[in-house]
Amino acid sequence: QVQLVESGGGLVQAGGSLRLSCAASGRTFRNYAMGWFRQAPGKEREFVAAINWSGTNVYLRISVKGRFAISRDNAKDTVYLQMNSLKAEDTGVYYCAAGNNGTYNYKGLSDFGSWGQGTQVTVSS
Repeated sequence: QVQLVESGGGLVQAGGSLRLSCAASGRTFRNYAMGWFRQAPGKEREFVAAINWSGTNVYLRISVKGRFAISRDNAKDTVYLQMNSLKAEDTGVYYCAAGNNGTYNYKGLSDFGSWGQGTQVTVSS
């Protein structure tokens, strides 16, 4: 079982930037795809970004393309989400997730079997 710990959330003004980190432990990090999801109050958890095991393939929600970037450092067992030009609608709890295998298969939540506790991102307008 993998343990995931997110950090880097906070309060930022619209147009600002945040960088989320997710440190993994408990299994071989480099073998698995990683993802970021978010959940706003009263809404379902939604996909934000994913990255395959090697970092060569990335996937982004359409609404964050050009503003967010996902990356990973397999030497540090860490995945990142760089968020620029933040908007009020980006507000929510952001969750890191570990994949069931090395690739993202476009199945959203069901592609991931382990979850972090979440970190709050609040964008003020």
